[in-house]
This record gives sequence, structure tokens and C-alpha cells, in this order.
Amino acid sequence: MGDGFQFLDIVLFAMVAAFLVLRLRSVLGKRTGHEQPRQDPMSQRLNQAENDGNVIDMPNTGREDAPAAEHPESLDTDDPLATGIADIRDADPSFNSAEFANGARGAFEMVVQGFAEGDTETLKMLLADDVFDNFRTAIDEREEAEETLETTIISIKSAEVIEAEMDGRNALVTLKFVSEQVNVARDSEDRIIDGDPNQVTEITDIWTFSRDTKSGDPNWKLVETRSQN
Repeated sequence: MGDGFQFLDIVLFAMVAAFLVLRLRSVLGKRTGHEQPRQDPMSQRLNQAENDGNVIDMPNTGREDAPAAEHPESLDTDDPLATGIADIRDADPSFNSAEFANGARGAFEMVVQGFAEGDTETLKMLLADDVFDNFRTAIDEREEAEETLETTIISIKSAEVIEAEMDGRNALVTLKFVSEQVNVARDSEDRIIDGDPNQVTEITDIWTFSRDTKSGDPNWKLVETRSQN
């Protein structure tokens, strides 16, 4: 009986979990104008914290039987993206862009959730120092103002690798995330000051991850976040 109730709690959490985000719209993305009435958030996914308490752990195992479309590294090397991926694979033969993009979806949710919960300990493990400082400042400002911005991720429509390069020994991979979110800002009296709880907004985020390819640590850290121009 107890296990049944626990299972229901998990399902309900997956359906209604709200990520609180304040003063970080320029960092976490911008509105694209593709607003629509809010859909049933059944498609929202639970985060699976499987990084053993470290930084972002992207799957790097290549799939030999994957179609060429999933492997930009197999395309014409005159393409800057394909060239960059090839350079990363020279430094780290296990790197696979399609698997990386899949893992980045989970990283996206983990970072948003960590910020929403004010979990600076988790964020410090996931983010580069300067990015972490920006997130921590936003969390402090939110708490001081006693304001909240409730963000529900309805879905992540895409996570596309758009840039890749080597900077010395560091691999840099940039992805464009397109997600559907519901954003509602509230003041200290729980009054809505911005947003609409019944409106879904498509948001675009561009995040860059980095890893030292000479290090034995296989994990990646978020080193830059920006909005699409």
C-alpha cells in the first residue's frame, strides 16, 4: 500500500514539478513568439541524476550502426561543424555528437532544476566558475526580493549541436535547445506580476559545454549560456 502511494507521488511530481527561475531570462533563453495555449504537461520528464555527484556526464560511446545523419563528423570536412567534431574526435576518439546531444538534454534539465531549487552545491559541480557566479547572484537576488518565477518545462523539442572546436586541450561543444515552457513571475504576496499559467512559450537557449580532453575525468561543464540573436 505504501509503495503504491509512493509511486503515485512520483508520477504526480513528474506531471506538476515547477522550476523556479528569476532574473535569468537572458541566460536561460528568450521568447520566440511561438506562444500557444498550455498543453497537458504529461510529457515533462523526470531528471535522472546519474552523474555520481560530479559534473555533467555526457554519454560518449559511439554507435557504429547509426545513420550518417546522426554523425556530423562523417560529413564533408569543409563544413566548420564537421571539422570541429573531427578535431574533437582526434583528441578523444570516444566522442560521438549524437550521443552527446542526447546526454545534453538531461544536463539542460538538471541545470534548470538546480537553479530553480537554489541548489548551489549541485550547480557548482555542473557549471564553470564564472557561470556559477552568475547563477548564484541571480539566486541571491531572487531570495532577497522574495520573488519567484515558476517555470514548467513542458518538453524539450530539440537539442542540436551547432558548433564544435578544440581550444588547446579543451573540447568545446555548443548546442541549441528549443523547449516549451510555462513561465509565471510572482511577488512576495504570491501575486502574478508577469506571465500566464495557461500559456506555453517556445524558448531557445544556446549553451556551450567544455571538457579537458587530457584529463581522466570524462565529465563536461557548462561554460557559456546565451540567447539566440
